[in-house]
Amino acid sequence: MILAKVVGTVVATEKTEKIEGIKLLLLEKIDPVTLKGKNDFVVSMDSVGAGTGEIVFFVSGSSARFTAVTDGMPTDSAVIAIVDIIEKDGVYTYQKN
Repeated sequence: MILAKVVGTVVATEKTEKIEGIKLLLLEKIDPVTLKGKNDFVVSMDSVGAGTGEIVFFVSGSSARFTAVTDGMPTDSAVIAIVDIIEKDGVYTYQKN
């Protein structure tokens, strides 16, 4: 699983029928301590209802097709969790409001 911040959405009006109605999120991978973006982006299918500004976990590769939303979909990236807390060495680096 990879930590990222939802920095936007992606809209594609022309797409394969298999992904009709699937929300596409633009994610930026982040440093878990500083929460700063790594300028490394990925488009990911949303399976948990995440929104812009939230910190999320996403999976890539065949693991991305193991959610109820993405089962059988042509994807290699899926958001699978919205993060509540990040703690490192006993210090909270992130707490969701």
